[in-house]
Amino acid sequence: MEHIPYGRQSISAADINAVCDVLKSDFLTQGPVVPRFEQAVADYCGVAHGVAVNSSTSALHLACLALEVGPGDIVWTTPITFVASSNCALYCGAEVDFVDIDPQTYNLSVERLTEKLVAAEQQGKLPKVVIPVHLCGQPCDMAAIHALSQQYGFHIIEDASHAIGSRYQGKPVGSCQFSDITVFSFHPVKIITTGEGGMSVTNSAVYAEKMRRLRSHGITREVGEMTEPPHGPWYYQQIELGFNYRMTEIQAALGLSQMHLLDTFVSERQIIASRYDEALATFPIIKRPWQHADSFSARHLYVVRVPAAQHNLVFARMRERHIGVNLHYIPVYLQPYYKDLGFSSGYCPIAESYYAEAISLPIFPTLLESQQVTVLSALMEGVAA
Repeated sequence: MEHIPYGRQSISAADINAVCDVLKSDFLTQGPVVPRFEQAVADYCGVAHGVAVNSSTSALHLACLALEVGPGDIVWTTPITFVASSNCALYCGAEVDFVDIDPQTYNLSVERLTEKLVAAEQQGKLPKVVIPVHLCGQPCDMAAIHALSQQYGFHIIEDASHAIGSRYQGKPVGSCQFSDITVFSFHPVKIITTGEGGMSVTNSAVYAEKMRRLRSHGITREVGEMTEPPHGPWYYQQIELGFNYRMTEIQAALGLSQMHLLDTFVSERQIIASRYDEALATFPIIKRPWQHADSFSARHLYVVRVPAAQHNLVFARMRERHIGVNLHYIPVYLQPYYKDLGFSSGYCPIAESYYAEAISLPIFPTLLESQQVTVLSALMEGVAA
C-alpha cells in the first residue's frame, strides 16, 4: 500500500543542477553562493540583512545572543512549538517561561501574554525577549505583541520556521516591521529546503554583524574590530566565543534555486488546504484550521482537531492505512527535561486541550488530489467509527 507522508521536499532538475555547479566549483563552503542566498531571502522579505546558518535552531541561538540574552534573563515563548524555540534561551543561560495559546489560531495568545506581563511587572520578572511562533505558517498578532513590547520593554524574535512565504497585514513575514529578528527554517519538510539550514533576517546592522561573527567562531577579519593592527593580510582575531554554525555553499545553492519556486510552492499548498477545507465543511465534528483576516499562511501544516476521546484511535487508524499523520506539537513544558525545571501538567490548559485533539494531515506541493481523497476518507471514517 502507498505511504503518504505528512510532508515531503520538492526537488527539481534545476535544484540538482545548481548543487552540481557548486560541487564543480572552487568553493564548497564560505564562497559566493551563501551571500547570494542571504540577499535573495532578504530581498523577498523586504529586510536589510540575512544571516544564513546550518539550522534554524542555530539561528534562534544566535538571535538570542545578538539580543544579549544571558544568565538572569527570562525568555517567553509558546508551548505549542518544537523544543528549539525555548532551548535557544537555555543555551544562553537564561530562564524560559511559556504563554498559553489562542484557542482559534493556536499561536501565542495576546490576551494571555498581556495578563502575564501585568503580573510579571508587579513581580519584577519581565521577559527580556518574547519569541512568538507562526504555527503552521499563520502569522501571530504581531502588531499587538509589538505594542506590548513597547510598553513593557522586551525584544521580539519571530520564529517563522513554518512561515517563509506567509504575509501579515500585506507584508512578507520576515520584514521585521514588528520584531528585532525573524528566523526561518529550511528543513526538508518546510516550504523551501536546503537539506538542513536556517536563516535570521533583521533590519539591524549591529545584530546582523554579531550573528555573522558568532556563526564563525567569533572571529573577525575587520580591522576596526581588532585589538591591535593586523600582522599581515592573513591576520584574523577571535574576539568572542562563537560557534561553527556556517551554512555550506551546497546548501545555499539548493536554497537559492528553491527560492525561484517559493510562491509556487505556497500556492500549491493553498490549493490543497482549500480542498481540505471544502471537504471538511460538512463534517463539523472535525475542526478545521481557522485563518485570521490579517494573515496569509504559507500552509506549512494543516492541523485538524478531533474529539479527544477519539484522538488516539483516529491517529492509529490513519497510520495503519499508511497515512503519515503527525502531531505538532507536544507542549514543550511536558517534556521530561522541562518538568525537571519545575513545569507540570495544567500550566497552559488551552495548549493541553489542543494537544489532546490535534492531528497534522499530509500537505506538500506534490500531494496528488487522489491522495488527498484517501486522507480525507480515512479521517472521516476514523472519526465516524
